[in-house]
Amino acid sequence: MSMPSSPAPGAVPAARRSLAPDLARGLMLLVIATVHAHMFRIAVGGSAGYSLDGPLDTAATAAMALFAENRGYPMFAALFGYGLARIALRRTAEGRPWPWVRRLLRRRGRWMVAIGLAHGILIFFGDIIAVYGLIALLFAGVMRWSDRRLLATAFVWGSVGTLVYSAVNGLAMDAAAEGGTVASPVEDLLMRVVMLPFFLPLLIIISVFPFLAGVWAARRRLLEEPGRHRAFLTRLAAIGIPAAVVGGVPYMLINIEVWQPAAPVVAGVFWLHMLVGYAGGLGYAALIALIALRAGDRRGPVVTALAATGQRSMTCYLLQSVAWLVLMPAYTLGLAAELGDAAAVGIGAAVWLATVALADLMRRAGFKQGPAEWFLRRMTYGNPAKEKTKGEVPATA
Repeated sequence: MSMPSSPAPGAVPAARRSLAPDLARGLMLLVIATVHAHMFRIAVGGSAGYSLDGPLDTAATAAMALFAENRGYPMFAALFGYGLARIALRRTAEGRPWPWVRRLLRRRGRWMVAIGLAHGILIFFGDIIAVYGLIALLFAGVMRWSDRRLLATAFVWGSVGTLVYSAVNGLAMDAAAEGGTVASPVEDLLMRVVMLPFFLPLLIIISVFPFLAGVWAARRRLLEEPGRHRAFLTRLAAIGIPAAVVGGVPYMLINIEVWQPAAPVVAGVFWLHMLVGYAGGLGYAALIALIALRAGDRRGPVVTALAATGQRSMTCYLLQSVAWLVLMPAYTLGLAAELGDAAAVGIGAAVWLATVALADLMRRAGFKQGPAEWFLRRMTYGNPAKEKTKGEVPATA
């Protein structure tokens, strides 16, 4: 597949891209990678729970509960809402009518669903790309809502959605623990096909709140103009991150088996963990925006590589899933059954580092997007050469 060396139609040229959203996506892919690797010990390796084999494993599991689990996905959902809203706002500013903008957003959503379903069926059952695509299809109309209606709806979804998910999560985890080791690729494929219809609705109901929060933030350009919003971002980071850590302590104590309450209490603790996870995810985004503000135009090699990863976040996310498929199941390298908790987290960090290096190589080679981003934009905006022959010049803002 050849990719254009210039920005795809509808893409913001790299020189004009804001650092904060790309840096946030690049860093949060580390959270996603470590959480997934830690989870695969149970989901793929057939383990009945965390290994907790010594202080290092216990510390790794505690850190995942306090700083990573249910903290990364809210920020990604918020960034998705932010990006989708910025597309709508740019197109509206160009003078595009609302029906045209809505069709554009939904076309992007349809192709995300197609990519995500292929990913979820063929590689990884916990896909989020199709989830975001379905949200784009179902909630494109929120771009025209008032702030009051937007936030009221967001908080309803945040409370009720997490309550439903918490009630079901315990059953899902018990089923995964009792499922045993997946012995063949065919069995694994069938399991993903069966699980996907159950996981998609659950992931949607916990992603709507951060998505709507991201739409609200995009209207104020919080990430594109962090200097104007420094005080608000500072408060959000200073309150959100500590709240997530403190609120995550009960869930952490359960995970490291210091506290073993009854099932209803476990569900309540998990609900609390998810609610404060929203605060933590948004707090992380605010902190990264402040870091981007401080960095300004003085981007060293580390910041540049992380931003390149965020700019190619879908490609890097899919590459992570390919790595799990190669490393974890019993029918490939079978590491899931062999790793302890700390080692699994270390594997996750190593996979993330590999994607960072690859994203930076793509940047150095002159590829403005990864293959997944190029494909999605091409399917969303069409072929620019064909559009020109029709007499319409695609917008590039």
